[in-house]
Amino acid sequence: MAGRIPEEFISEVRTSVNIVDVISQYVSLEKKGKDYIGLCPFHQEKTPSFTVNADKQFFKCFGCGKGGNVFKFLMYKDNLTFPESVERVAEFANIPMPSGYNHAGSTELSPIMRMHQDAVDFYHRVLLTTKAGERGMQYAKKRELEKDILDHFKIGYAPKADNVLITYLRDKGYQDNDLAQSGLFVQARDGQLYDRFRDRLMFPLDNENGKTIGFSGRRISDDKTEAKYMNSPETKIFIKSKVLFHFAEAKKAARSEGHLVLYEGYMDVIAAYKAGVKSGIASMGTSLTDDQIYLLRRITPNIIVNYDGDDPGVHAEERATRMFNKDGNFNLGIVVLPEKLDPDEYVKKYGVDKYREEIDGALTPTDFFLKRLEQKYNLNNDREKITYLDEAVKEIAQVRNPVEQDMYIEKLAQSAGVSAASLKANLAKERRRNNRARNHVRNTQKNFSNYPVDVPPADVPLPGDEDVPAEQTVVEKNPSQTRLLYLFIHSADAQRYMLEGKFKFPNQDFETLAQDWLKYAETHENPQIDGFLDFIPEQLQGIIVDAEMAQMPKDFTIQEINEHVRALQKRSIYFQLNELQNQLQDAKRKKDVQEIVAITQKIIEFKRILG
Repeated sequence: MAGRIPEEFISEVRTSVNIVDVISQYVSLEKKGKDYIGLCPFHQEKTPSFTVNADKQFFKCFGCGKGGNVFKFLMYKDNLTFPESVERVAEFANIPMPSGYNHAGSTELSPIMRMHQDAVDFYHRVLLTTKAGERGMQYAKKRELEKDILDHFKIGYAPKADNVLITYLRDKGYQDNDLAQSGLFVQARDGQLYDRFRDRLMFPLDNENGKTIGFSGRRISDDKTEAKYMNSPETKIFIKSKVLFHFAEAKKAARSEGHLVLYEGYMDVIAAYKAGVKSGIASMGTSLTDDQIYLLRRITPNIIVNYDGDDPGVHAEERATRMFNKDGNFNLGIVVLPEKLDPDEYVKKYGVDKYREEIDGALTPTDFFLKRLEQKYNLNNDREKITYLDEAVKEIAQVRNPVEQDMYIEKLAQSAGVSAASLKANLAKERRRNNRARNHVRNTQKNFSNYPVDVPPADVPLPGDEDVPAEQTVVEKNPSQTRLLYLFIHSADAQRYMLEGKFKFPNQDFETLAQDWLKYAETHENPQIDGFLDFIPEQLQGIIVDAEMAQMPKDFTIQEINEHVRALQKRSIYFQLNELQNQLQDAKRKKDVQEIVAITQKIIEFKRILG
């Protein structure tokens, strides 16, 4: 049994966790009745269709169709084998793996993933323990990066030499073909590989699961001809637009802090972490992307944006805020630090407590835009003041909540010294104008909807952005068989009645599941449906998940069973009648009188059975 996990242990692990707690690490779940609802982590959607049932310990996305128990979720999400998923859940439950188990059957990381983990360890060890790393350590101390911070963020140092990492990884057995594709090296014209990162403080860039997939190197020399930051190029495992710095750790902190804080740079995230804000993240030195916004929305709707306080930082903050508002599913807060300081500079100048006050006092998006407008105009000049008020009312008109609109109108009237009534009149005009514009777009799309065009209407999402249309579930395709299988599994009386009546499921998959349940129940003292899922082939698991998530009642009557059996018999007869009708048409074309008579007799017999 070495290398195999005992079934009793698998059952212990499964029953020791709540699937809601595990999935909550990846998805922000909201309780709706008995279920928990969130955005699917397996495909992009705008309306949540991902459902978790705590009673049954199953999940199901009614958009893309994926479903299963806690092990299946991790297998889908983190691309794990079944043994690896058991090990991950055991770790979550603080249950040690059995002594007889080894990892021989586990799927290893790809060579490129493994070499990134080795590179992280190498750079970190160079920084902390070697003479070559002293230069990097001096810079780290200058930036007030203590050992606990260096360890948490796995920060390292790439020495000046151009062959240090390549030599180390070759010695560990990596092949040049994999090394060339890793993004860790540059290739000369003669084919030679050289270390990409040299004389830089190294920040690992991790995926959502905390595995390093790239690096960002901070220049520590005074040579301005070199870029301040150098990122890994995009590779098979590193797509910059889909990665957020510190995301794997920040999403854990978001559950206790109640939000995520978005920064411009890595040092800002680190400064915030030192200040006690553990939920900080940063985009990869580029503008925020739609993919990154979707990552955030899956974890929490509560986002605070705190970019640098200089002009480029505030412009970037304005763009990010527009993107979040366009999505429309966020509770957004905006922090603009005084004196054009970035978070790192602010913490050093004013301290931790003052910085936390700035975070707690984050502006709403509308307040942020109104303050930006106020800075653009000379409010002592009546002409500019009128323009400012017109622009401010347009901004307020974008707010959907009437109470919020009223609040901002009152504040604007008070600060500008004008009547709230006049501003409300202008607001009403602006809202009517917006409604007319929306109706015009809608009517234009309707008028041209019958014409074949290549470009989709504005309200139709482009491929990759749309909610995946839900296919029919097993329950919808096979309602009677699904109900009978559910009763066969959950009721000993129903099962006995069906077996005594020699009932067989018409669909072979359903019949296989019924027989598998009998075997499972025979060999397990307390058979549970979530354990049965691990006992059956993967291609049959969806039937069980759909049946369980359909919220069927466990009580039944014999009459109900008979009605479902009768419905299946009728369905079979109708199918055969349809086939016979096709055969009859063929016989008539061939003028085969004997065949016509034989088929007709069969049709009459089936119709007599149907009554």
